[in-house]
Amino acid sequence: MGVAASALHHLPLIAQSPARKIGYCIIGLGRIADHHMRGIAESSTARVTGLVSGHRDKAERIAAQYGVSTSSIYSYENIERIRENKDIDAVIVCLPNSMHAEYTIRSAKSGKHVLCEKPMAISVAECEQMISACKLANVKLMIAYRLHYEPITLKTIKLIRDGAIGKVEAIDSANGFNIAPNEWRSTRALGGGGPLMDVGIYSLNATRYLTGEDPIAFTAVATTPDQDSRFQGVEENLAWTMKFPSGAVASCITTYGASMPGYYKVFGSKGWLEVDEFGYQGLHLTANYRSDRNTPPTRIDEKNPEPDPKQFARQIDHFSRCILENRTPDTPGEEGLKDMQHIQSIYKAAGLTLG
Repeated sequence: MGVAASALHHLPLIAQSPARKIGYCIIGLGRIADHHMRGIAESSTARVTGLVSGHRDKAERIAAQYGVSTSSIYSYENIERIRENKDIDAVIVCLPNSMHAEYTIRSAKSGKHVLCEKPMAISVAECEQMISACKLANVKLMIAYRLHYEPITLKTIKLIRDGAIGKVEAIDSANGFNIAPNEWRSTRALGGGGPLMDVGIYSLNATRYLTGEDPIAFTAVATTPDQDSRFQGVEENLAWTMKFPSGAVASCITTYGASMPGYYKVFGSKGWLEVDEFGYQGLHLTANYRSDRNTPPTRIDEKNPEPDPKQFARQIDHFSRCILENRTPDTPGEEGLKDMQHIQSIYKAAGLTLG
């Protein structure tokens, strides 16, 4: 079940207080893992109980910071030993994109629930294998679409579902940044693709939860205009359009070659709304719409001031309660699979291959 169908029902779960905290093993200790661990520290439902890293010294420093026993530090080679650790209920996969499938599957076979960073994997086949492995092992799989649990995003969806801006006609969205040299994200081997896999996916996923639909037609163009050596077999820029079953259209762009603050703007028959940034520091919603031509417009200017890592704490609280209450996450593996299917269609329209 994706956010389009269930965006508003999970809030009561966050208000409940579970009987115990879920123990999480963090696989990969890079930048995104730091956000997750700080979110867990603020969570009412979770604690860090294990670490997986190729750098023992780094893992020991982080273990001391979060109160993790050194006996609960694992390498990539012996990760299956987490099966024996009863303090570990679940893992969070914080690895490069091309490693998501392997470590999700290995964790599932070890009997642990899995929260995997997005993009879910680097191919449709890998996504399907991850879903199958978790079902076979009877463990839950959730993809880390943190904005699905963020208040401004949920308010935006509700405004659209309630008809505030009328029928959705068009969406405009962008997200990108000027990537540093030697980043794994800009390599095909680890990233699986260019900026669409990393930051463009925010625009793609947003168009789906805003419309409540999946796109049915695509056009796309990709460029690397300066033949920049930073991009090892992947595109620098990608622009694409999508058509939805309702007739709504979306135009999106992503880049690794320029500063491009993220946003989306939704145009409806009664007005418009816009959210700027897809970042960790709180989203900003503006809107202007009217019920009919004879009434004054309603204007909204609202910012969620919650600092990082609150979005990660909300996300982890949701997954923990799904584990405790045996519920399906609002962003399960099937949600990540759908995005990967659409990414494949976008790349095909641009004359590129996925993975």
